[in-house]
Amino acid sequence: MGKTLRIGPVVLWLIASLPLQAQTQATKDPLHLDPAWLTLIHYQPDLLGNGHTSQADDPDFFLSEDGKTSPKAELEATLAAIQQTGSGDNHARCRFPARDAWLRERLDLPATAAACPGYQKWTETLNTESVTLVFAASYLNSPSSMFGHTFLRLDPPQEDEQTNLLLANTISYAADAAAHDSELLFAYRGIFGGYPGITTIQPYYEKIRLYSDIEHRDLWEYKLNLNQQEVDFMLAHAWEIRDRNFDYYFFDENCAYRLLALIDIARPGTNLLGEVSTHAIPSDTVRWVVDKDLVEKVHYRASAATAVAHSLDALPKPQQTLAAAIANGYVEPDSDEVLALPAQERAHLLDATYDYVRYQTEADSWPREVAAPLSHNLLRERSKIHGVVSLDEPPEPQVRDDQGHDTFRISLGAGQLDHREFTQLTFRPAYHDVLDPPAGYRSGAQLQFLRLDARYYTNNDELQLEQLTGVEIRSLSPRDAFFSPLSWQVGFGGRRTDTGYKRVLTPYLEGGAGGSWRLGQQTQAFAVFTADVEIDDDLRRGYDAAPGADIGLLHQNNQFSLLAGAKTKAWIVSSQHRQDQLYAKGDWHFGREFSLFAEFTREDHYDRYQSAWHAGLHVYF
Repeated sequence: MGKTLRIGPVVLWLIASLPLQAQTQATKDPLHLDPAWLTLIHYQPDLLGNGHTSQADDPDFFLSEDGKTSPKAELEATLAAIQQTGSGDNHARCRFPARDAWLRERLDLPATAAACPGYQKWTETLNTESVTLVFAASYLNSPSSMFGHTFLRLDPPQEDEQTNLLLANTISYAADAAAHDSELLFAYRGIFGGYPGITTIQPYYEKIRLYSDIEHRDLWEYKLNLNQQEVDFMLAHAWEIRDRNFDYYFFDENCAYRLLALIDIARPGTNLLGEVSTHAIPSDTVRWVVDKDLVEKVHYRASAATAVAHSLDALPKPQQTLAAAIANGYVEPDSDEVLALPAQERAHLLDATYDYVRYQTEADSWPREVAAPLSHNLLRERSKIHGVVSLDEPPEPQVRDDQGHDTFRISLGAGQLDHREFTQLTFRPAYHDVLDPPAGYRSGAQLQFLRLDARYYTNNDELQLEQLTGVEIRSLSPRDAFFSPLSWQVGFGGRRTDTGYKRVLTPYLEGGAGGSWRLGQQTQAFAVFTADVEIDDDLRRGYDAAPGADIGLLHQNNQFSLLAGAKTKAWIVSSQHRQDQLYAKGDWHFGREFSLFAEFTREDHYDRYQSAWHAGLHVYF
């Protein structure tokens, strides 16, 4: 009896593996190396190319002890498990319905339905007919959202145009961060894989509440042209990875990367993951999905902030001033000044002011005892005006976020520093600066990661690392009578600095805060108070610090961008001296692929004047 028990599992395994062996002999590549199977288990080739490792980091995702690194072992274990008798939510067919369906189709196994009450209830609740990829625009005030965010909306059958998609569910992947972690800690752990990433299901209205109403981010909805079979297969795999741990990495294995994997699984052969090299930026991934002809139609959903700004901008300047006075309690909604306006102008004034008060109550937590009576008075006066329709919704931007320039940039230029001629090569993996083509990006926003500037000085054949930028963020948001955002900047890395007798590469940390004011539709002035710290043994005390200021003008349009101004710093630790600089920079854009650039600086440092110029070509890809 004991011998029979030992032989039984061997016989069952041999029977189960016969179809696999037949498939292996009938095709050139074994089944466990089929691209669809590798994608389904999230295998990626090892760096040395002699094997595969799954990106799944949860032991419960595998049926074989060697499944993490052996596609063959995992396939054999899965094949044996799905052919075991029995049913219920713990059976392999119910835990891994996508694997089960794929293997049964490839190996012509009996396709009898399995009794999986949990999975069946889940799919019935989602009730999905189509899938929409949603892109939430970038949000510089949070490291987790600086590049934007993507998630999938699971759309129910569209019985008519009135079907409420706000009640649809969504699938998203994000870092499972502790609620008390600071933004800096999140950025550090997110970059180096310190968080598990989990797949979650949430109603779409909760996403709109977070992204549109709280973080003021526009949403772009890209309906995918997946058929019902592909949608069902995507959901089957989403069930397999729900609550399963995939380590989260800010630059590559992030929210956008996991969604690309789901689309690859739904439609084998798209190979969206093959587009990922060093990083997976959400706007880039949306661009890849569009380029693969996976999108049926696109819909724009303006954020609350965009809608309020549109309402206020539609008012003539005198009425904008009047709206600000009403909102701040200086003028009553039924004052003679308001009642003197024609009915249509008065209606639009009251509508815009009400939208602004409601927005500020939500965004800036205006006291209810102030906002509620004011809102009531505005609505009361508006109800007295009949026959005037509200303003139209904000228009869709002419250029979507995925239609902006590619984020990887290589630059080649030549220049001169204090009569020393050089050639400079720059690599920037991500993402955008204020002189790049602005279409598809936030106005006045700059975000650069891991930028490297190398110079070759021709007079003495010397190659130098001019600067290595770890991160550089700048947000120049104009202030007006209604909104008073803070303009700010921060950056760190290594850069060449003049110690008075030589130029050395020093680690640095810089930051600043101030304000920006619009001078025209595409031009703004800014003033930022700054603080710099440099660390190096060549400095007298090993480090130096400098408060300072940066005052300038920024102009951005789709043909050219200009930045000019003056900087001053007062170094106060290792040596007491000032560093003053005048600068002018410009880029001339040729579509979204190329820009010609030129820059000039004139600097007074250590009581000597020094000029530098640099010109060349940016290429985006």
